[in-house]
Amino acid sequence: MKTPNIEMEVKVDRLLVVLQRQLEAIKLNLSRLNELRAFVVKRDEVSLRKLLTNIQSESPMQAQDEQKREILRRELADIFGCQTSQMTLSMLEKQLDGQRKQRVTHIKNELRDSAIELRKEHSGTMMLLAECARFNKTLLNGILSLGRSSEITYSQNGSALRHGNSGFMNLQF
Repeated sequence: MKTPNIEMEVKVDRLLVVLQRQLEAIKLNLSRLNELRAFVVKRDEVSLRKLLTNIQSESPMQAQDEQKREILRRELADIFGCQTSQMTLSMLEKQLDGQRKQRVTHIKNELRDSAIELRKEHSGTMMLLAECARFNKTLLNGILSLGRSSEITYSQNGSALRHGNSGFMNLQF
């Protein structure tokens, strides 16, 4: 370390513990996205509800870790004489040497890689859910003939058959 300071070392160690827990939470969320997609494809509503309950129960702990990280970030910024917004892991790396520097570098790289993977998996999950919503809407429109005055279908020989207001279900009472 460029300026040996016991208080700083303690805060860096605490920060590393919090960051490690946040990294584990990101990895857990990656596996949950995979589970979510599998449950959606299998239409397993019971498992989806359990997954949601687990996520909701862990949310306060993750919020506490986020608060702890921000507090430690502010305290480290005060020690280094910079603004909180400038206190990044890259900046902290430059201030440290030895084993703590290696640990900060390692967790920074793992966090970056996991965040990239999480964004990719989140995007894939969002596309799956959007496609499910589109399919469900199309299916309901086809079954109920919502918003259509007439519909064209084709017979086995390829001739067009027009159906006027003939939905699969009659919504009139």
